[in-house]
Amino acid sequence: MTRFLALCALLLTGMFSNAQAHEVRPAFLEIKQVEAQRYRIVWKQPTMGEVAVRLIPHLSNGWLERLPEDQYAAAGFLVRTWNIGSSDSLAGTTLSIEGLEYTITDVLVQVEWLDGRKAQTLLRAEEPQLAIESSAGREVTMPVFLNQGIRHILAGVDHLLFVLGLILIVRNRWMLLKAVSAFTVAHSITLALAMLAKVTLPGPLVEALIALSILTLGVEIVRSQRGHAGLTSRYPWAVAFVFGLFHGMGFAGGLADLGFAGRDLVAKLALFNVGVEIGQLGFIATVLLVGNALLSRQDLGRRAATMRFAAYVVGIAGAYWTFATSAALLGVA
Repeated sequence: MTRFLALCALLLTGMFSNAQAHEVRPAFLEIKQVEAQRYRIVWKQPTMGEVAVRLIPHLSNGWLERLPEDQYAAAGFLVRTWNIGSSDSLAGTTLSIEGLEYTITDVLVQVEWLDGRKAQTLLRAEEPQLAIESSAGREVTMPVFLNQGIRHILAGVDHLLFVLGLILIVRNRWMLLKAVSAFTVAHSITLALAMLAKVTLPGPLVEALIALSILTLGVEIVRSQRGHAGLTSRYPWAVAFVFGLFHGMGFAGGLADLGFAGRDLVAKLALFNVGVEIGQLGFIATVLLVGNALLSRQDLGRRAATMRFAAYVVGIAGAYWTFATSAALLGVA
């Protein structure tokens, strides 16, 4: 089991150092008619660290082939804005997302007409095109938000490293379930506060706190293996709850404009959080089931050595990201 845990830690750390967090959060394209012959188009393209995911939006009428009026990076996205003045009609054009078929990223498309009608659609790798009509179109269905919760946690390397750390330090399975549930409840609270009450913290600060939570957990695992029971060993659910508050802010950073607004917001958030819990439990079940299958092949000495190695990998990953995010927070990177 410990060899498998170490492998998980190495894989997650490699992904973590390259992508840092939330590398497959959905992209967002909004087309808003602001006057009879004027449109404002906003494209939010997710980034992996300093590199934007290669996605290029195209409209068949050529509007997006011109240079954008504005471009800037913010909170894990590269944002481009076009202000289009044209007598051509938007209805009847085709939107396509170049590169979408080669990613696991979704694109939420929202079209708003001058009279207030809206169309909202989710494009995926298997369906990277959309014919834009003048009718109101279809709303993104509720199961999409459940799916987004599952995909968000499974693609969130920082969150999975934290959960892996809990598996390494909490041996009692019932206590592990309570700790992970406390983690879910906590990030559900801060996600709801961010989305409903607009209670937020600066993105760089949130990223630094999430990194610090992983570093702290790595140190606690090592101390526990040496026979020193720290706070996480004694009160795993409480520590998971506190750190889960920061992770919830991290979730909120990329979701504010991606369909989590308007009607049925509470239901959307609830489904998203259920999806996150399903993803977490699925990850834990996979680690435990595959790990237990490997456990019988290892002697006690090898298990102890591999467990220490896995703990150091989690701690080093947390330290690496803590330094990186702290440098970004202080403006020295």
